[in-house]
Amino acid sequence: MNSRLEKDALGEKAVPADAYWGIHTQRALENFQLSGRRFPGRLVRAMGLVKKACCLANLELGYLDKRRGQALSLACEELAEGKLADQFPLDAFQGGAGTSFNMNVNEVLANRAIEILGGRKGDYGAVHPLETVNLHQSTNDTFPTALKIASILAFRELSQTVARLQGACQRKEKEFAEVIKIGRTELQEAVPITLGAEFAAFAEAFARDRWRFFKAEERLRVVNLGGTAVGTGLGAPRAYIFLVIEKLRELTGLGLCRGEITLDPTANSDPFVEVSGMLKAHSVNLLKVCNDLRLLNLLGEIRLPAVQVGSSIMPGKVNPVILESVMQAALQAQADDFLVTEAAGRASLQINEFLPLLAQVMLDALEMLGNAGRMLTGHLEGVEADPERCLEILARSETLITAFLPKLGYERAGALLREFAAGGGRDLRAFLEERLGREMVERTLSAYNLTALGHREDEKDA
Repeated sequence: MNSRLEKDALGEKAVPADAYWGIHTQRALENFQLSGRRFPGRLVRAMGLVKKACCLANLELGYLDKRRGQALSLACEELAEGKLADQFPLDAFQGGAGTSFNMNVNEVLANRAIEILGGRKGDYGAVHPLETVNLHQSTNDTFPTALKIASILAFRELSQTVARLQGACQRKEKEFAEVIKIGRTELQEAVPITLGAEFAAFAEAFARDRWRFFKAEERLRVVNLGGTAVGTGLGAPRAYIFLVIEKLRELTGLGLCRGEITLDPTANSDPFVEVSGMLKAHSVNLLKVCNDLRLLNLLGEIRLPAVQVGSSIMPGKVNPVILESVMQAALQAQADDFLVTEAAGRASLQINEFLPLLAQVMLDALEMLGNAGRMLTGHLEGVEADPERCLEILARSETLITAFLPKLGYERAGALLREFAAGGGRDLRAFLEERLGREMVERTLSAYNLTALGHREDEKDA
């Protein structure tokens, strides 16, 4: 393999000749071989935006000449657009609070800018990874800022996905509005409801998730770019510190602001813990909804879309595999929340050394839950009700009598139930129609009556 020789403070090392990364990345590539997991592409793209904001600020203030500044700006733009994505080979579980990742970005941008200027990779006299690309910056302000940008954009995407998921539930709410069935508590039959009402409850849970995700952006908008190593801005010009935030706002379109005490967002990662908790709440809703759908399918009250053969030995078996897949994603997201919490809590003094782990699992959870939401939305569209099966279960359920308490009272209702049981009846609804009249039973068990908020006093003796 052809290579080029690069130098750093530790000596010399061969780097693949066609690689845009350099010696710092090459050392990290050899040092950190843990998980095989890479940082999500959205974090790389966010770093492209951060580096471009820094470049533009330095260019405007005269710290970069026009020729090099424009080449570097173009390289940053390419990175932000998702180009050069294959030039980030490092393991996400790296030491150094993300320094290796930042150096990987610096080297890739430097070599791409050199290439734009007509030079050869590794000729850092033209564009230097540290003196040019990383000018007035530190890993400790660029990496957390990029992570917040990537997280905000991911939350916006997830919010849109959950909106579509909520919409799918609301459409089923309308479609199943007249499907009467028995409700259940503690896995036992309870009072009558409608199938549409069950889907309405699903929709409301997802509506709360959307509101939480809206608030997530507010929690993440405070960044520490310009704070350099520990948040004091040491090594950066005062004019740059104020200008770079403006440039970043312009590039991202996000309402970002510099922390009033910049040491805070450099040292403390609790906002990530808070928004990760929002992801955990969403995962709880996904678990609950998917499990309910599995149970309703088992009872035969709904039919899930058949998407693949379910067994290698049982012909004709079809399993709720989409729901199981989404539930596993939700469980993984809850595990990721634990890691976010631990990584944030183990920061020390003026830095969070474990931000790489936090970044990887946080962004992975956002990506995974987005995929899960899209899968579940498509699956919900194909869910069908079985009204006859719902009525069959409803008709034989003794808890059906509860709907008649406002008209009958507890004692009379209990007496009718005992009479029904003594006669060995199997269809309580038919029995009640004989005793109370069909019109009264149909009115009591109508979809409107079952989903109304309480009963009207003038209906008590109707």
